[in-house]
Amino acid sequence: MKISAAIAQFIGSDGNLDFPPTLSVPAVAELMASMGGKSDTVVLIGHDYSASREGVEERLTGAEVNARVKALAVRLGQVAEPGDRAAILAENSPSYLIAFLAAMYAGLIPVPLYDPNEPGHAGHLAAVLGDCTPAVILTTRSSARAVRALQADRPQAERTRVIAVDAVPAALASEYQPVPVGLDSPAFMQYTSGSTRTPAGVIITHRSMLANMVQILTAAHVQEPPRIVNWLPLHHDMGIILCALAVAMGIELDVMTPQAFLQDPTRWIAQLDRRYDNDHIYTVLPNFAFELAATHGVPAEQVDLTAVEAIINGSEPVTINTVDQFARAFAPFGLGREAVRPSYGLAEATLLVTTPQTDNRPYTVHFERAALGEGCAVKAPEGPSTVAATAVGEVVRPQWLVVVDPVTHDELVDGSVGELYVYGANVAGGYYERPDDTAATFVNRLGARLAENSRAAGAPDDDKWLATGDLGVFVDDQLFITGRIKDLIVIAGRNHYPADIEGTVSESTDQVGDSAAFAVPGEDTEQLIILAERATDATADDKTISDAITAAVTSAHGVKPSDVRIMRPGEILRSSSGKIARKVNQKKYIAGE
Repeated sequence: MKISAAIAQFIGSDGNLDFPPTLSVPAVAELMASMGGKSDTVVLIGHDYSASREGVEERLTGAEVNARVKALAVRLGQVAEPGDRAAILAENSPSYLIAFLAAMYAGLIPVPLYDPNEPGHAGHLAAVLGDCTPAVILTTRSSARAVRALQADRPQAERTRVIAVDAVPAALASEYQPVPVGLDSPAFMQYTSGSTRTPAGVIITHRSMLANMVQILTAAHVQEPPRIVNWLPLHHDMGIILCALAVAMGIELDVMTPQAFLQDPTRWIAQLDRRYDNDHIYTVLPNFAFELAATHGVPAEQVDLTAVEAIINGSEPVTINTVDQFARAFAPFGLGREAVRPSYGLAEATLLVTTPQTDNRPYTVHFERAALGEGCAVKAPEGPSTVAATAVGEVVRPQWLVVVDPVTHDELVDGSVGELYVYGANVAGGYYERPDDTAATFVNRLGARLAENSRAAGAPDDDKWLATGDLGVFVDDQLFITGRIKDLIVIAGRNHYPADIEGTVSESTDQVGDSAAFAVPGEDTEQLIILAERATDATADDKTISDAITAAVTSAHGVKPSDVRIMRPGEILRSSSGKIARKVNQKKYIAGE
């Protein structure tokens, strides 16, 4: 069955999603397996570079994937009950995805987590495992020892059962019996990074997961047959959703570890090489990786990148300079700039909310910095008083996205900066065992709607709006993200966006790397603080770097930093997903640490 035909049956005559009440992710996977005709076709390829630079491939056909998923589901049914949590601690591999789907097949709730061999995640893992209390931990034989080490200080009787996914015999598949689950039952739990609080488990239901799958496939205008290439961590929403979509829909998938990409980006490029005459390749890339690929990923030998249909850019703000550098590096290999698709999403909406759906991409404009500080996006020619902004596309339908006043929750006209509210079947079911947080984020009613050109037109009038906490603005029917409400810096009555200030820091001198901008209380007004890491090859002294930053920020933003601290590379605190944790750094600064 063609993917377009498969998703068409779930879209009603009114354009909205129409799912049978008994539909689930496993049911869709079984439908595609029975009608896809891919039982003998290789659909899942794992690339393992842990033992050699050349790498080792694990190739699985559709029938082999289906058998391994069902076999593991049988084993899980022997040790856990439907509704129990199954934590996944393993490296990016076919086994990780098999574990994820098998838990669903068994009626369990998978919780995608880290490779236990990665350093630096012990605290986060302990918090998540303590919160979700899994009945079983799924891993691989190569990671089993590290998983058991996490429980070494617990009494034997209190340790969670550990199952090595790749040690379960496929012959068990013959014993599998489907486990009925409801459309609104939890499909899996996606934990937040926890940069400002204890990690929270976002409950992704089967309805929200299937809805976003349909939305993604529709909005991306997926050409058939598609192929997906991924190195993003499978414990992140973008990695696990896209890869699970691929496996469930029978889409060919190449998967490798983040380490494999970081060590040698040409490994990722090699998988983007045209494999078939009718190859249509889709992949994902965070902003930092564009520069890394452009600098270290240009292959020595000719590759054909003309089959790359889309490179989804998400999880962090995109900078047009980085995109341009990437486009110039790979244009000789046939990769068009228009393949780059800056997008917006969040775990609370399952994954994707907006992505470019027109030919004009990526779309970049310049806004007047002063007007933006007053909450208005006014386009202007590039200059010292403007800030560059890259659009993250149009709303993925069927779904509603509205910019509202953060206080009144009234809808704002295009060109006004406000909080983003989302409504749709893809919105998650809340936070695991956090009723207050769930009510604050997921139970919201839209205030007054615009009399004309309302972006909420057609949305029900109820309290199921998701308050994202993100600030954005619509200009030219494109969404632009301006920041987070909690990160907004207000000094002398003017709004300053941390990402904008951090961009100025990066442009002030080639002696700095990452930076963090935040405000702290002062005697009369908020004080701007900037933490800036030295570039790895920096030669200037700290004062010279600090003076350059102070001059640039004062000139561009009209506010002089009260303190600019120069730090070692990697010293600024980050969340578990690698993003700058501004609130954590602010708290540490205020505490005098």
